[in-house]
Amino acid sequence: MTKPPIRNTRKRTDYTRRSKPAGAGDSGWIWGRHAVLAAVENQRREIRALHVTRNAARDLPGDTAHTMSEPDVIDRLLPPGAVHQGFAAEVSAIKPEPVNAVMDPTHGLVLVLDQITDPHNVGAILRSAAAFGVRAVVMQDRKAPPLFGTVCKSAVGAAERVAHVRVTNIADTILDMRKAGRFAIGLAGEGETDLAEAIAGPDNKGYGPGLVLVMGSEEKGIRPRVREACDVLARIPMSDKVESLNVSNAAAISLYEAAKWRPARSEAP
Repeated sequence: MTKPPIRNTRKRTDYTRRSKPAGAGDSGWIWGRHAVLAAVENQRREIRALHVTRNAARDLPGDTAHTMSEPDVIDRLLPPGAVHQGFAAEVSAIKPEPVNAVMDPTHGLVLVLDQITDPHNVGAILRSAAAFGVRAVVMQDRKAPPLFGTVCKSAVGAAERVAHVRVTNIADTILDMRKAGRFAIGLAGEGETDLAEAIAGPDNKGYGPGLVLVMGSEEKGIRPRVREACDVLARIPMSDKVESLNVSNAAAISLYEAAKWRPARSEAP
């Protein structure tokens, strides 16, 4: 039975969505204990304002400049419903790595997100990417949420630890990676090859650190030209009791499968 592309069954309404390009702002707010503490430790982030409650301040490094604030004061700084756990920081944007820095197939697995816009999903994917040693996550510059807010909260600190690359054209980027010697697998429900077989390759030895995994958007999956740019389309075998997987769950499964064929990168990029 043919399955539809891996995608979300619905889109969440979220206050961190933006109609303008994701990279348009040079600063933004993040919140939550893990997200803020990771940002404080990240030398690539400039902390422009840091508000913590008295209890939360105990977790800060001793020399960290901060403002002691009551929880209701922090509430007013953030979007409605933000669960901040006593931590909120206005931070600079993290500068993306240049795409040429991740072209070399010996440098580690690359995960490509084709117009995945839900910040909860992007954050969860970044967390899985950190867990499985991904070299970098590639996103389209105008069709991906900024690394602030809900993305960082959902990533639980991983947004500070996984390199990201922003590109104008996803399909052209995949083709360039293939020319550089990488092998690109697109995840699609109608793929003719099971994911495990695709990653193992025809010689059952895997593609090592040169692998590229491509995940599609929440509603439409991988776009046609991006599909054509991949070496092969693969599916995650599932029962017919569900129509599709949430894209962040599909990413975690795919990264776990890929990790069987290479050592994970434990160091930060």
